[in-house]
Amino acid sequence: MKFNAFENKIWLSSPTMHGEEIKYVNEAYETNWMSTVGENINEVERLAAEKTGCKYAVALSCGTGALHLAVKLAGVKESDRVFCTDMTFAATVNPILYEKAVPIFIDTEYDTWNMDPAALRKAFEMYPDTKVIVVANLYGTPAKFDELCAIAEEHGAVIIEDAAESLGATYKGRQTGTFGTYNAISFNGNKIITGSSGGMLLTDDKEAANKARKWSTQSRENAPWYQHEEVGYNYRMSNVIAGVVRGQFPHLEEHIAQKKAIYERYKEGFKNLPVSMNPYQAEISEPNFWLSCMLIDENAMCKQVRSDSDTCYISEHGKSCPSEILETLAKYNAEGRPIWKPMHLQPMYRSNPFVTREGNGRGRTNAYIEGKGIDVGMDIFSRGLCLPSDNKMTAEEQNKIIDIVCSCFE
Repeated sequence: MKFNAFENKIWLSSPTMHGEEIKYVNEAYETNWMSTVGENINEVERLAAEKTGCKYAVALSCGTGALHLAVKLAGVKESDRVFCTDMTFAATVNPILYEKAVPIFIDTEYDTWNMDPAALRKAFEMYPDTKVIVVANLYGTPAKFDELCAIAEEHGAVIIEDAAESLGATYKGRQTGTFGTYNAISFNGNKIITGSSGGMLLTDDKEAANKARKWSTQSRENAPWYQHEEVGYNYRMSNVIAGVVRGQFPHLEEHIAQKKAIYERYKEGFKNLPVSMNPYQAEISEPNFWLSCMLIDENAMCKQVRSDSDTCYISEHGKSCPSEILETLAKYNAEGRPIWKPMHLQPMYRSNPFVTREGNGRGRTNAYIEGKGIDVGMDIFSRGLCLPSDNKMTAEEQNKIIDIVCSCFE
């Protein structure tokens, strides 16, 4: 089946502006509050704390900066082991290395595509002295926090929640970004709401919030001159960026509703294909549906091989693979993307420990064994992809995307 290419590119997830943003940016400009202090910053911190239910919010230049300060607040030191979500973006993990600590990657589970509590429990058997766990909520879907938090409490460990992708999502009615002692959200350009950049550290600990605020402004001491007694960072959010975020906040629920409609439309459109959508625990959680993703059934995968930088596949009737679908979407001017490549498969982390629910996951030659879920992250990466999820995409455009994907299985 042949299609005409989209005249305007269909993006994976691009910023959606509404008009209020420029009002607050102009306000910063006209009042000359262009630096890292101002009313926009104060208001964005208030809005983030109010929305999530955390007591304190510290506006920062990016979500990675928030995670870095969270790692420092958790007391991570050189050579410490830190348990970390495996199937995630590198920004979840890199702050651990900033402090010269050692990430230990915990395998994924199929119910939410997040950290597997059974694998985390196994990791504590192997590394019982570990005291920090970094948990990410993949593609806006909450992790299994009841189980993860119970395991952390049992071992006296601190959870850092990477909620960069999940602002507005809930688990048992509670907002994500509140399950850790320290939490991070992101306002990067492709997130559910954006400032073009920016992030936020969230915590219920007033002393921690004050430390983060100090560290983020180069650790300047309370003195009439520039006095410094510890290392600081240039991590504070600018009042200009905060103006964009401030204008976006009232539209968070609107964006979530639009993203959910996209997810549901894909789910309906693919009901006759040998695929499934990225899952969530509907009875206890509500994602923000940031990205809609699909997983191809194992028996419907055509042959696909990936190196560190390239891919090839062989087309087969009735079958497809992520590489073929993404290549086809790109041909018609639509942007998809592979699932996050698990961290334990990344060249820079291949020597780090990786723990599955069976124990040490290193040395596995197979991605998946029925009923055991060995190296679940590798399996999802092999069979999954992110679909165009831009909330400005029309229903007609999305229906065409659905038809294009369906054609790959013909």
